[in-house]
Amino acid sequence: MRKQIFYTLFFIGTILFGSSLFAQTVTGVVSDVNSTLPGVNVIIKGTLIGSSTDIEGRYTIEGVDANSILVFSSVGYITVEIPVKGMSVINVELAIDAQLLDEYVIVGYSERKKSTLTGAFSPVDMADLEKTRVTNVAQALQGQVAGVQVASSSGAPGGNIDITIRGLGTIGNNTPLYIIDGVPSRDISFLNQSDIKTMSVLKDAAAASIYGARASAGVVLITTKSGVKGKTVLDVSYYYGIKNVTNLPTMLNAEQYMNVTEKAWNNTFTGANPYTADKGRSDFGDTDWLDELFVPGKSQNLQLTASGGSDKVQFLMSLGYYGEDGIVVYDNDKYQRLNFRTNINAQLTNKFKVGTNLQLSYSRQDKVPSTGESLIRFALLRAPVIPLYKDVNDPTYSVEDPFTDMPFFMPTGYDQGLNRTMYEMVGNPIAQAYFSDDKTTKFQTFGNIYGEYKLLEDLTFRSNVGIDLLFYHDKTFNVNYGDDDGGGSAIDQGLGRQNRPNNLGELRGENFTFTFSNTLNYLKTFNEKHDFSALVGTEFIDNYSSSIGASRSRFPYTVDEFRYLDYGGSGLDLWNSGSASEYGLFSVFGSASYVFDNKYMVTANLRADASSRFSENNRWGYFPSVSAGWKISDEDFLNDVDWLSNLKLRTSWGQVGNQNIDDYSYLELLRAGDIPGRERFGNPDLKWETSTQENIGIDVGLFRNKLAFTAEYYIKNTTDILLPVGLPGIFGDLQPTIVNAGEVSNKGFEFTVNYKNSDNEFKYGINANLSTLVNNVEKLHPNVPSIVTDKYRTVVGQSLNSFYGYRMIGIYQNQAEVDAYLSAGSGNTQPGDIKFEDVNGDGKISPDFDREFIGSSIPSLIYGMSFNAEYKKFDFSLFVQGVEGIDKYNDGKKIVDYDTRPFNYTTAILGSWDGEGSTNSMPRVAFNDNGSSSVSSLFVEDASYFRLKNIEIGYTLDGVKGFQAVRFYISGQNLFTLTDYTGLDPEVSGLVDNGTYPSATSFMFGVNVKF
Repeated sequence: MRKQIFYTLFFIGTILFGSSLFAQTVTGVVSDVNSTLPGVNVIIKGTLIGSSTDIEGRYTIEGVDANSILVFSSVGYITVEIPVKGMSVINVELAIDAQLLDEYVIVGYSERKKSTLTGAFSPVDMADLEKTRVTNVAQALQGQVAGVQVASSSGAPGGNIDITIRGLGTIGNNTPLYIIDGVPSRDISFLNQSDIKTMSVLKDAAAASIYGARASAGVVLITTKSGVKGKTVLDVSYYYGIKNVTNLPTMLNAEQYMNVTEKAWNNTFTGANPYTADKGRSDFGDTDWLDELFVPGKSQNLQLTASGGSDKVQFLMSLGYYGEDGIVVYDNDKYQRLNFRTNINAQLTNKFKVGTNLQLSYSRQDKVPSTGESLIRFALLRAPVIPLYKDVNDPTYSVEDPFTDMPFFMPTGYDQGLNRTMYEMVGNPIAQAYFSDDKTTKFQTFGNIYGEYKLLEDLTFRSNVGIDLLFYHDKTFNVNYGDDDGGGSAIDQGLGRQNRPNNLGELRGENFTFTFSNTLNYLKTFNEKHDFSALVGTEFIDNYSSSIGASRSRFPYTVDEFRYLDYGGSGLDLWNSGSASEYGLFSVFGSASYVFDNKYMVTANLRADASSRFSENNRWGYFPSVSAGWKISDEDFLNDVDWLSNLKLRTSWGQVGNQNIDDYSYLELLRAGDIPGRERFGNPDLKWETSTQENIGIDVGLFRNKLAFTAEYYIKNTTDILLPVGLPGIFGDLQPTIVNAGEVSNKGFEFTVNYKNSDNEFKYGINANLSTLVNNVEKLHPNVPSIVTDKYRTVVGQSLNSFYGYRMIGIYQNQAEVDAYLSAGSGNTQPGDIKFEDVNGDGKISPDFDREFIGSSIPSLIYGMSFNAEYKKFDFSLFVQGVEGIDKYNDGKKIVDYDTRPFNYTTAILGSWDGEGSTNSMPRVAFNDNGSSSVSSLFVEDASYFRLKNIEIGYTLDGVKGFQAVRFYISGQNLFTLTDYTGLDPEVSGLVDNGTYPSATSFMFGVNVKF
């Protein structure tokens, strides 16, 4: 018995020792028919042990048993299994799998083969996306997709991003719908760029109508990364960036400023010139306010991702931090965001699959006034002769507030002389930056839980529950500072004129959206030629939002520890508010597709939506679409054309809806309080706004799809526009009533070209897109023939928000020219003033007959181009983007160089009119109106631009022990801009530029490590 036990143990030990003895390291190269393949998974069959190929297709696996089998797999290629049989070097050539290469993409609650799509579906090249290094994921779409315009409302950290797909279709909200892992949202600023796996844009109704009610402005589909089968992989990414403002205007120095203001006085008044007398004052400074305001900014980003899994369960977890300190002095313009995301997918049985995507996001934004009456505007306007700080011997000086405020302020002489008007009392922008305390924090939970069950082999039921829960808190403390100008209430006498009295405002709120969708998806192939798919489903969306706010004034203590509501004044210093609203949306939808022989394809969608934002009589909206395609390249008569890989014609028609109005807009609104009354008339006839779209496209692929080309033409007509209409004053002070009125059309061409060459050691790819746009208002409400502001208006026959004013044709050179041109009376016009076009030729300039449309705020052309290259271990990428045919009203230019008050000027003023023949483009400098007070083409500037958005150079190390790969890179953004626009930044959105926080040039240094 003992011998038997001994022999058994000896036998087992021999096997174990032998297994250990014969374990080995296997290396090799994986390629296809053209070149080596990076990113191929190499796994020991039946285990989680494995590796992936590096950028040159090489792999290494340690501890491989001699009798193991290696499995080589990659998307688009046939999986290969190779027995080791003691070999230490195994090179493999993978064959392309035609079926796998025809990737599946998510389009409207289901997956479809990309080759069978018939709508305007535009995927984003993720290789380009990953190298944009942006704060907001929405910025990454800029220049990537034809027909998509992206602009920031401000270059400030955490600023809003505006996305427009195929032009403005409505007078109200034009924000697209975002679908993130099947959950709808109107915002994606909380997403981490590194978490995104795919991003696609649905541009026409055929592609987007399955989302019906919310898709009139287009749909952006986003899927986040998930785990894959294999050993756990850890990715670490970090970059640090520095940024600086560029393209600033050159402002006058103190000497130049005094000379110009002296001339302005002489051109306006008679008598002794006070600016001549003031030259050489000992208390003058020579302050470059822009230079004092802007400092280098910085940013940093850290991303940790762990993923892996087995045949049954796959997981991914990521943690990300992004921090940015802006380019304004004193660090009160910051943005920070912390993201945690987890993704789990589990195949519980052969038929039942469950999963969850959950993201937690926290952000904090410290804001300075960056638009409108911003500190940037004040830095442009403030006179350079005013010092930044007061003299310490000044009786108004204090350590807590050392900044100058009113020019050369004297406590006993405020109303004496000209000091308070000669140098204009615009605020000190540096003091404004120093005292700013405006913070917004957000905590957001976003995600979904889903379950899929295969009822039959070809029939799948999916149920999805999504949540979007946002808590936000705005807190602003306005510190009192500046000089005492004698104003304010009796109890505030002696306080500075800025933020008098000090005050605190807080707003807290929540917004919760619950989404519950259920779908049945049928997919079947008959006789290898008939592919049929059908989808039916329901969706319920419930939204609830509430907020509560309060403010308090006259805080006796203003240190941070006392900046809470309890520590303010009492009585009239208190104010509070609170409100809540909710809406619901219930939808039933269906889709069916048929493809014959992979050549002829047709798809039909229908969605019915019921929205609580409309009365019961008009609650339901119905949104159909139909599209068809013909893959000509698969026809027999083209079989011998080897260079033609793909040729497909597509056409579509469909409708989508819009319900983006305030909740309860169809109801009459009553005013509460001591004197109740009507606040707004209701409109029970309010109904859906509808966008009808037609699209025709062609897809071409040449030379095994190395070169791909897409062209499309679309027409989008939006009818029954949801328009606020105000009533005449005879009805009282009432809010506008929403009515269905008006029609807007958009039409244009879109072109996309892609070329990839991977045949040689030097590999490269080029992606380019270009789109045109014509926007026109076709119809408005009879009671609202035009929507008018002082600078732009919306009327039938013009594009939305077209600039309206006088057209400048030159400068009056002498009095004879004034008298001849203004034969009906020249008024106060004199030589050196702006000469406007006399449209009706009656010899006078009048607002009723001589104003005309002088510019469009909607671009006529958008384009973008990216270039990517790899050589050995080096990689390079470049991205440029631009717009053409867009105008912007440069109010900053108007108030800086043309205002009648003694603000500072740019050096352009040195070329102003100074006598007959001196110039015909810039009027005389003056303290009275030289024509520049009127809205005119002088201030409507061409804001077209070409911008080098991004350059990145990287180097990858592989073969480093303990690491799969290490990549170092240097990236530059907004490196240069070509534009005729004289404002700070032509890229920022908004019709009127008052002096907006500009985009900065930045350089980033980063590393990516994969373990």
